[in-house]
Amino acid sequence: MITKIYRVKGTFVMGDENHEFTKEYKATCEADVEQKIYERFGSKHAITRNQISINSIEEIAPEDVLDPIVKEIL
Repeated sequence: MITKIYRVKGTFVMGDENHEFTKEYKATCEADVEQKIYERFGSKHAITRNQISINSIEEIAPEDVLDPIVKEIL
């Protein structure tokens, strides 16, 4: 399968505050990226899926990657 790079933007609730996030992931499809967001935010911040709101998932070109870890993988 061909892997692509996706940029995800959204918000999550932690305590009484909403926090915005932008993450970049390498994955085969948008559904995989969505699952990664839920898994990683859930384990890192101990929050549930209903506390995470994904506003957009867009495929980006390798030269548009901002995340240094994703850049290193490429």
